[in-house]
Amino acid sequence: MVRPTRPLVHRRADGFTIVAERMPVEAVTFDLWASIGSRVEPDPINGVAHFLEHMIFKGSASLRPGEFEQRVEACGAITNAATSQDYTHYFFTAAPADFADLVPLQLEVALQPSLPEAEFERERRVVLEEIRRADDNPQRRAYQWMVEQLLDELPYRRPVLGPSEAIARLELERMRQFHRHWYRPEHLTAVVVGNLPEEQMIATVERHLPSWDTGTAPGLPSLEPEAPLTGIRRRRQQDPTLQEARLYLSWRVPGLDRLEETDALDVLASVLGSGRSSRLVQDLREERGWVTGISASNSVFAAQGLFTIAVRLPVERLEVVEAAILDHLRRLQESPVRPEELARVRTQVANRFIFGNERPADRASLYGYYQTLLGDLDPAFGYPERVRSLSPEQVRQAAARYLPTDAYAALVITP
Repeated sequence: MVRPTRPLVHRRADGFTIVAERMPVEAVTFDLWASIGSRVEPDPINGVAHFLEHMIFKGSASLRPGEFEQRVEACGAITNAATSQDYTHYFFTAAPADFADLVPLQLEVALQPSLPEAEFERERRVVLEEIRRADDNPQRRAYQWMVEQLLDELPYRRPVLGPSEAIARLELERMRQFHRHWYRPEHLTAVVVGNLPEEQMIATVERHLPSWDTGTAPGLPSLEPEAPLTGIRRRRQQDPTLQEARLYLSWRVPGLDRLEETDALDVLASVLGSGRSSRLVQDLREERGWVTGISASNSVFAAQGLFTIAVRLPVERLEVVEAAILDHLRRLQESPVRPEELARVRTQVANRFIFGNERPADRASLYGYYQTLLGDLDPAFGYPERVRSLSPEQVRQAAARYLPTDAYAALVITP
């Protein structure tokens, strides 16, 4: 066992990792992470990881469909799960007294699910309806158009839910093979945060782990980030459900595997479009009144990042607003951010991170994310200090290197 800055990390010989931290709050969160998301899926079964997440709750050899959730709710606890491009995780938050009773149930349904055929067909309809609702959601449609426009090859361009055609054709045996193939100890991390001794939490998890077949788990597909764009890509879509136009400007930027370069982009996103005092909000919404909403974000996958400026605005303002945004970027690239402005933004970014990780569930999610994607928790602990240490010149260089005004993707969606 190796004790890093805060939690205890126990790496088993079979590759399964357990992270535990005692926290003086009368709750315990158990969060089981798998480094398995839509990125590992072949195109014909795109969506199987998310569909499997649904099926995990359909029971095991000793738990009938829905029984796990019923037993969690009977304790006054809560449970849920989520699937992304890079991972899937299953979690519950309960009173410390109920932790030892619920852990074996969560491990059993996730690692030894029965995946019954009757439930598979019933849940297929649920997943297809979820896909239909996603397709009907203007914001999710816009995101999908944007990522398809920006990325050419990486699996991050595909929807996590998968296309309805793939889900409609998916066979139960393919899902069973997917689970057997990928849900191996080398790809799994259990995180426990709450008011119990760390050694006790680790021992409880270990006691209820299954015996896996011998052999080495398959390695995750190696992904290389796509090269920055060399020109401007334009795409125009119509969406009659909108009341006003949408404009998305996006860039390919570093992913989580290049942390030293993503921190400055987080700060740039806040400088440009996070909060009322940010530059784009102040100029284009508050002062000129050209837009009804504008924001900037730096979204990070394991092997790729997407920097996006999203705008709601009247159709007649599209060209002038795009030009104004590019003018703001040029100023950021030519002149360092004023020290007082940067100090305010660095504090905002660092404190949002700190305040967002105060509860056991938040902390468990943070540890699971970094351990699963990087195999290391130190980057999580160092984030606030890395952000606070960024200089005006480092932020300027990041803007100049990663947000060129002559190479980006522009998506326009009109009513």
